[in-house]
Amino acid sequence: MDNGAGSYRRFLDGDDTGLEEIVKDYKDGLLFYLNGFVNNLSVAEELMEETFFKLITKKPKFTPKNTFKTWLYTVGRNVAIDYLRRNSKMADTSLDELETVLRDEWDLEQSYLAEENKISLHRAIKRLHPEYRQILWLVYFEDFSGKEVAGVMKKNSKQIKNLLYRAKKALKSELEKEGFVYEEL
Repeated sequence: MDNGAGSYRRFLDGDDTGLEEIVKDYKDGLLFYLNGFVNNLSVAEELMEETFFKLITKKPKFTPKNTFKTWLYTVGRNVAIDYLRRNSKMADTSLDELETVLRDEWDLEQSYLAEENKISLHRAIKRLHPEYRQILWLVYFEDFSGKEVAGVMKKNSKQIKNLLYRAKKALKSELEKEGFVYEEL
């Protein structure tokens, strides 16, 4: 389960510490994301606060179709777009320019989330048995073939196949503990 989703659920049930955890965990990343829309750190901070205020007052429904973080950033994005609509800068910007800005922001968000996923993946791999870490590293990061891995690890191909299966299964379990599933497994 996604930690943010659990914290939000607790907040909706009346536990204010859930909201405190959400703010603590997501405020920095959300601030930088929103700054990409407005190019003004003080305005981005106001938009971040407005995003959290929206969670407090309107209590929008979170559906676990995506991760909590993706949902929260979508709420923040909508707040930023509303802000841009209310300001005159929007009138001076052509639709094509705005599309480009929004596309660039989407790319920035995707690269940020991809980096977060990489960090989570490496953390999960570090928690695995050393043999599992070794085989996953050789196969997925070094692009070794099964035969090459067998030579390095001094095992036969059947042992490598079984070890790789168990390593992927253990990694999937570790990743699910962090609240997401890696499609490539």
